[in-house]
Amino acid sequence: GQKIVIVRCDEICISGSLVRNRVKYAQFRRLHMNTNPGRGPFHFKSPAMMVWRTVRGMVHQKSPRGQEALKRLSTFEGIPAPYDKQKRVVVPAALRVMRLKPGRQFTVVGELADSVGWKHKELLGRLEGKRKAEAKDFYEKKKEKAALRKKAEAAAAGELAKVN
Repeated sequence: GQKIVIVRCDEICISGSLVRNRVKYAQFRRLHMNTNPGRGPFHFKSPAMMVWRTVRGMVHQKSPRGQEALKRLSTFEGIPAPYDKQKRVVVPAALRVMRLKPGRQFTVVGELADSVGWKHKELLGRLEGKRKAEAKDFYEKKKEKAALRKKAEAAAAGELAKVN
């Protein structure tokens, strides 16, 4: 199989209002093993782990094949260091505009996580702001370089015509 990395889990949208999803999460948090709650089920507060657990529910994870598939899945809030320089792929069928009717309420997983006790929203906001600023600078330089190249090709078009 392929390695799958899900980035920006904090910006994933789920259907239903924030109030509805908070109530659903509160009901989920009440579930625990009666004799030893430390044995689970575990209630993750980080958006990346919420998404990971959701995907785990979609995979037949008790078979060796499912366990291997889950080992190939990584989830992150924001876009961490090795992945910020790599090309990303968007799944069009999973976009909110494709899945939800206009006017329907939705919840951003980062907002839900923040409301149930995830403590790193401000930190992530700072890091993502820095990453976006660096990406913008890179893109501006890339555009300038492409313009210079185009200008140079136009200037040397006569000489290149003989070679080509």
